Amino acid sequence: MIVGGATYVIFIACFLWPQTWLLYLTSVLVGIGAALFWAGEGNYLTLMSDQDTIARNSGIFWALFQSSLLFGNIFVYYMFMGKDTIDSGTRLVVFAALTGVALVGLAILLALPKPGADGSGRQDDMGGPLNALKKSFELFKTRDMILLSVTFFYTGLALSFFSGVYSTCVGSTLRFSDPARLVGISGMCLGIGEISGGAIFGIFAGKTVTKGRDPIVLIGFLTHLLAFFLIFLNLPTKSPLDRTFDPSFFPGGQPSEFVALLCSAMLGFGDACFNTQIYSILGSIYQDNSGPAFALYKFTQSLSTAACFFYSSVLELYSQLDILTTFCMAGTITFCIVEWKVQVTAPSSQQGLKI
Repeated sequence: MIVGGATYVIFIACFLWPQTWLLYLTSVLVGIGAALFWAGEGNYLTLMSDQDTIARNSGIFWALFQSSLLFGNIFVYYMFMGKDTIDSGTRLVVFAALTGVALVGLAILLALPKPGADGSGRQDDMGGPLNALKKSFELFKTRDMILLSVTFFYTGLALSFFSGVYSTCVGSTLRFSDPARLVGISGMCLGIGEISGGAIFGIFAGKTVTKGRDPIVLIGFLTHLLAFFLIFLNLPTKSPLDRTFDPSFFPGGQPSEFVALLCSAMLGFGDACFNTQIYSILGSIYQDNSGPAFALYKFTQSLSTAACFFYSSVLELYSQLDILTTFCMAGTITFCIVEWKVQVTAPSSQQGLKI
């Protein structure tokens, strides 16, 4: 996590001296670092939790993590307000502040206790990098992981859509009175949705977990499907590719700013539903292989993220919504199949321990 976090600091700091070659180089570097960071973070969260606390801790982590969407967008919104071009002074202030925040986060990572030290969590000896890689390949061939990989793949598509495509669509819809301003507020609403989902499933994890993880994923499924339908009605299909005055399906052809912001919040809330429960289920059923499990999760998610960014540059909005809807349905079904199996086997295991 420390090595991965350091690459984030380097990537952000490179914008203080923007050079094309440096941006490409640090983009590759932060991609490698992200793989280290997220696999390590999932492993750490699992080792520092148990069956009773993994759902709560996953929700709290997700709410804190996504709070950056809200506070970061508010900061940039006010820093860029009224500016047609970003001057060097503004750029230096913004990226100096972001670099400072990243350094504070890295310092906190250095202060975290090691799992198993002084009674904190459990130790996890994977037997070295090569053995861990071997376990990852073996785990990837299991039925449950293959099924969960469909859910992982969908979360990557959704991540690319709401982090890059949707904001582009909003900013390219010229029938809005001020599309550039709306993009910033849309990012804030996305953060509110993410934080709300993480907080709800963290604070009330003790109550929600008794009903299983599948109802929460189903809520995320329905929330995303409704958001996709409203986006279909509200935004023109050419908006991911070009600035357009094309009408929406609403009366008079005028897109609704309220619906655009509502969809942002719904995309964030639904994403929190999926990801908090993915963390919870991986931390529950792969306690002894959490490192490889989270590595496969981020590998599959990153693969689909790259795929979405590739096809989003050539496909219109409605085609992208069709792809998202298909994988949303498939990912929900496969997650529920694994969760139902866990619910059936868990009581038997607990009964066996009592005997």
